[in-house]
Amino acid sequence: MTDRYDVLLVGAGHNGLVCAHYLARAGRRVLVLEVRDEPGGCAATREFAPGYSVSACAQWLNQLHPDIIQDLALENSGLEWAARDLETISLDREGQHLTLLGDRVEGERVSREDREAYRVFHARTSKYVKLLRKAFEARAPKLVESNVTDRLNLLKLGLGLKLLGREGMSDLMRVILINMYDLMEESFDSAQLKALLSLDSLLGAHMGPRTPNTVFGYLYRRLGDSFGHHGPAVLKGGMGALGKAMAASARAAGVEIRTGERVTSIDLEAGRVCGVTLASGEQLRAPVVISNADPVTTFEKLVGYRNIETGVARRVSQIRFNSGTVKLHLALDRLPDFPGLSEQQLGQRLVIAPDMDYIESAFNAVKYREYSTAPVMDISIPSLHDRSLAPEEGHVLSAIIQFAPYAPNEGWEACRERYIEQLIACIADYAPDIGQRIVAAELLTPADLENDFGMTGGHWHHGELSMDQVLMMRPFPGATQYATPCDGLYLCGAGAHPGGGVMGLAGRNAAREILRRGDAA
Repeated sequence: MTDRYDVLLVGAGHNGLVCAHYLARAGRRVLVLEVRDEPGGCAATREFAPGYSVSACAQWLNQLHPDIIQDLALENSGLEWAARDLETISLDREGQHLTLLGDRVEGERVSREDREAYRVFHARTSKYVKLLRKAFEARAPKLVESNVTDRLNLLKLGLGLKLLGREGMSDLMRVILINMYDLMEESFDSAQLKALLSLDSLLGAHMGPRTPNTVFGYLYRRLGDSFGHHGPAVLKGGMGALGKAMAASARAAGVEIRTGERVTSIDLEAGRVCGVTLASGEQLRAPVVISNADPVTTFEKLVGYRNIETGVARRVSQIRFNSGTVKLHLALDRLPDFPGLSEQQLGQRLVIAPDMDYIESAFNAVKYREYSTAPVMDISIPSLHDRSLAPEEGHVLSAIIQFAPYAPNEGWEACRERYIEQLIACIADYAPDIGQRIVAAELLTPADLENDFGMTGGHWHHGELSMDQVLMMRPFPGATQYATPCDGLYLCGAGAHPGGGVMGLAGRNAAREILRRGDAA
């Protein structure tokens, strides 16, 4: 048993590495324990066929906070951009595609009125996104038993609301709780534009366009705009390059990282954290333990419900973790032909979402534990920007698929290959020769994502991003400011405020809170 650390951090996901870096830079002795062979968590690159590699979970970088890029000196730690500020192209079967970048929308089927309406809509919602940014850059304030810091944060948010003006404030209060379907119907005529914006509110979620709170999901997705990301980015070496750069930065700050180490329990003495136990039987001691894992993994599997109050266990078990997201990877012998798109356009973000009813129908299937045979897709061909991902002339295609259940009625083993064929057929509607180009295919179901990355239910955000599970409600009352009901135990992952996405703010905010409290001194 050793107690030479101030902090033990469970999980080397991007938030964990960010948290560890800030703590080490403040002079704390930090040990990060990661079960996988490489740090980075969902920011991972994997070879899924000989010579073909792809970002295994997250595939775009479009929300990482600029202060974190600078503070961790990521570009000096090996991070390289293959492409930035990519356009989003909504595919059309007849080749009349729609292109979106910033406040500009283009397409033969987009009217002049819709183009101007989108410019106004983008400016209007950008104001709301800036307000959300302020809320996310600090810990979520408590409404009860608040202190001076909480009251100051609330005052700042209140001032931000007031600066929107009476009309803006009323509009934000109106739209934040409604659904994207209704907001799109009142804003635009183009079915393609409405569907594209709706999709951005749903990625990684268990919701359809008609689900309440989806406007919040759209604003959340747009946070990257306020951080200076004007479109998705592709990294050289895939998203795993981010994990490597963050790990290098953390180590340079003095963090020790041990990979291939499974933590089997977070240990308590008299209700206070005292350390962790590893699968090898080794016990490590420290006054502070930080979990980068999701709240269910943390409290049910590592702490154990038997060691916490019944009320806390109940609140943890009530967190909604339903996932409807799968990942498809295709190894291609050469670039497929998408009629109407140039090679330069194929390197952009490609989306299959013809209209909002199409998306809603795709979501309806997962409600009954069925996968959608006409799914929504968010497609990347990163090898167009980074030739290291595929052999000469070859390419990789990565697609985020909405929607498919965690456990389909017939079981994944029975339907996996059939589902892959249906997904390829869906892409073939827009790229007729795709089937002839495929060398290998891989499907990661929600259960696979859970097993590979330790995310309960395969949920990318460690819990649904809805109004009852964000801000001062995330992850649950009693653990909303990173500290938990177990003294000395903190959360720093996507299950904590502000939530999921490769943003890093949960890790940075958690480190600041721990230092403010002086627990790891």
